[in-house]
Amino acid sequence: MFHTTIGNIGHLFIILSFVASVIATFGYFKSVQTTDLDQQESWKRFSRYAFYVHGAAVVGVIISLFSIIYNHYFEYHYAWSHSSKALPVYYIISCFWEGQEGSFLLWIFWHAVLGIVLIKTNKHWEAPVMAIFAAVQTFLCSMILGVVLPVIDLKIGSSPFLMMREAMPDLPIWQMKPDFIAEDGRGLNPLLQNYWMVIHPPTLFLGFATTLIPFAYAMAGLWRREYSAWIRPALPWALFSGLVLGVGIIMGGYWAYETLNFGGYWNWDPVENASFVPWLVLVATIHCMIIYKTNQTALRTSFILVIATFILVLYSTFLNRSGILGEASVHSFTDLGLSGQLLIYLLFFLFIAIGLLVWRWKEVPSDEKEVSTYSREFWIFMGATTLCLSAFQIIAATSLPVYNKIVEGLGFVSKLAPPADAANYYSKFQLWFGVGIAVFSGIGQSFWWKKIKQENFAKYFLMPLLASLILTFVVIFFTTKSQTGDFFDSPTYIVLLFGGIFSILTNGSILFDIFKGNYKLSGGAVTHIGVAMMLLGILFSSGYSKVVSINTAGFNISNDKSFTENNGKENKENVMLWLNTPQKMDNYTLTYKGVRVEGRELPDYLRPEQVEIIENDFHAIALQDIEQKGKKYYSKGDTLPVFPENKYYEIDFRDKDGRVTTLYPRFQINKKMGNSVSPALKRNVGTDLYTYVALAPDLDQREWSKTEDYTIAVKDTFFLNDYVAVLDNVTRVNEFEGKPLGPNDAAVQATIKVMGKEFIQYEVKPTFVIRDGMVAMPPIENNEVGIRAKFTNIDPKTGKFGFAFNTTQRDYVVLKAIEKPLINLLWIGTLVLMVGFTMAIIRRYREFKLMRDKGL
Repeated sequence: MFHTTIGNIGHLFIILSFVASVIATFGYFKSVQTTDLDQQESWKRFSRYAFYVHGAAVVGVIISLFSIIYNHYFEYHYAWSHSSKALPVYYIISCFWEGQEGSFLLWIFWHAVLGIVLIKTNKHWEAPVMAIFAAVQTFLCSMILGVVLPVIDLKIGSSPFLMMREAMPDLPIWQMKPDFIAEDGRGLNPLLQNYWMVIHPPTLFLGFATTLIPFAYAMAGLWRREYSAWIRPALPWALFSGLVLGVGIIMGGYWAYETLNFGGYWNWDPVENASFVPWLVLVATIHCMIIYKTNQTALRTSFILVIATFILVLYSTFLNRSGILGEASVHSFTDLGLSGQLLIYLLFFLFIAIGLLVWRWKEVPSDEKEVSTYSREFWIFMGATTLCLSAFQIIAATSLPVYNKIVEGLGFVSKLAPPADAANYYSKFQLWFGVGIAVFSGIGQSFWWKKIKQENFAKYFLMPLLASLILTFVVIFFTTKSQTGDFFDSPTYIVLLFGGIFSILTNGSILFDIFKGNYKLSGGAVTHIGVAMMLLGILFSSGYSKVVSINTAGFNISNDKSFTENNGKENKENVMLWLNTPQKMDNYTLTYKGVRVEGRELPDYLRPEQVEIIENDFHAIALQDIEQKGKKYYSKGDTLPVFPENKYYEIDFRDKDGRVTTLYPRFQINKKMGNSVSPALKRNVGTDLYTYVALAPDLDQREWSKTEDYTIAVKDTFFLNDYVAVLDNVTRVNEFEGKPLGPNDAAVQATIKVMGKEFIQYEVKPTFVIRDGMVAMPPIENNEVGIRAKFTNIDPKTGKFGFAFNTTQRDYVVLKAIEKPLINLLWIGTLVLMVGFTMAIIRRYREFKLMRDKGL
């Protein structure tokens, strides 16, 4: 049965939200343009209700789409493409924004919420600010409109409420079965089935959405010729935007650290860069706004940077969603035919903003006085300039595919290509920008809070400089002594280390002085300390990460290209672990315990022999009672939900003190993005051990040798799979497969002992059964030695027994392990930065509220 009503309602809400945003834009525009106070208020009231209708319609669209996904209405293309019946509710929420249309809808929702907050909190600026807001909403709503204009046959937007038949009209199934509905959906990309993906996208899109608020205030200030008054209400929002967008970016980095296997938390992927660049410019904007608010300088720069921040958000959206980065980034969306609309959206606001700024440029107040190098404004401006230069270097290289498209569009050929080694290319430049940010933050804060002049410059900076130098070399000494790394191999790292320590000491000193007075003013110092800690965490965890899985076996692990290229780098930096065979690695003894299956509702993993996976059903049959942590969850024969695409490899890490930590690195069969490897982390206070399985055999696809038959007596010795084996004994047993045998049944079990590597002994126990007059000879497999055995015959006359054997490759994994020293400095620094931003937001909002309530 087709559920067409909910889709029609959802599409109606989209049209209503679009129309209401157009009406709100027009109404607020009229309110600003008219000089009659009564008409101003009338248009404002009319527009306010139009925007409320718009917000309600957006909520209606969200409810409609979520209902389709949650109820598994797979006749809709969006539900079929992004969800499945097997997903738990919290991942069904993630399905909502996995697709382009859903993520646009999330962005629209945040704008609607923020618009209503602005209407309620700032009546003075409502009309011009909300005119910009509603205009942006009009463009965004057009992205999900999904209508085709007649005559010119022009499609506007991509609707999330398309039926399967509308989205994929060429499928042969429609001719055979017009009312076909898929039994299940394709499901959420397994890489996105992570708790960070439930909270990271909403946070990131809230960050994107909040950049519109300072932009709208700036445009309103230019529009109404209130060139400086907009700073006060915009500053708390700019700080809030910096906090939320920064947290969203860090969440994405942490997700990558936990889920992807490139060895870290930042890969300089073009889509990562496209979100990072607006944040850098936004932070520079905040500093310029603070300069103006305190000293009436940098107003023109504030206008430029506020506009640049919002335009860069639109540009990053274009890069991400136009398909132009399809070959350069694994994160980008495919083109849904929206690239033209996105370009119009970008260019419209770019030209409007630049045009308005140029028109009013001469009227915007500027400080004619030359800024002294001993002024606080100079050093803060230097820090802001460094942030902007950092952003420019990143976006210039990231935009190479765009340059190529432009050149090709003009009929020429472009040979520009993104850097082959992105991490090395970007880090080479960004390391020095990091030094500048750290040093300027320390100097700028000192000038901000202390009365520094040319004659007392040494008084304030000599001690921090000396202390920073001493601590720098102390850290270098202990780093070398602990063999964490060698700073003298990378002199630039010494400079960054010095800059980070200098920033912490200077900002810490200022923080101490502020706390003695009014701690509410210390947000800036706390934020800068957080940034410095993050820089030091990045320096050590990335600059001195160390591979500890060194291959000492004396042979190459694999002849695959990925292992032999770069002078056999991967063959040298991976260890092979045989099943249940301890292997020494650095300060650990590792033991691979086998493959595990993930149950959706179980606290621990399952052994493969406990369940039989039902193909394409996300469920399994319990082959035995399943008990974990003293509780029985399933009985034999029960059906239980599982994650069939995930294989986990249980590996014990025993340290030199005998403590054992068990890790479960993951291999994922991922049809959407290619099979993927995810790391497992052993977290310590000083160092993370980052591990992943680089290679493992597919036990389901392995090939067995031809059957070899043996007739042997007890205590006879023979060879199996290059191992010495002995038939230790044959004994009668009274039960088989957990059930007692009847009076007319019989069963005997052989114990074959196999001497493995390192003189470790393994046992294979095949059974010969006679039950109800039928003979059973079930095969027994031992993956540790790669042997399958079947008890085939008993000869009472000779006292010998018959066995059939097959051999195969032993079960193993190839593991890579990397130590990441002091990575917790990065995460702790992130938390400190969040605290600092929050303190600054509270302070600036209180200032704004106080002045607003006074009517200023």
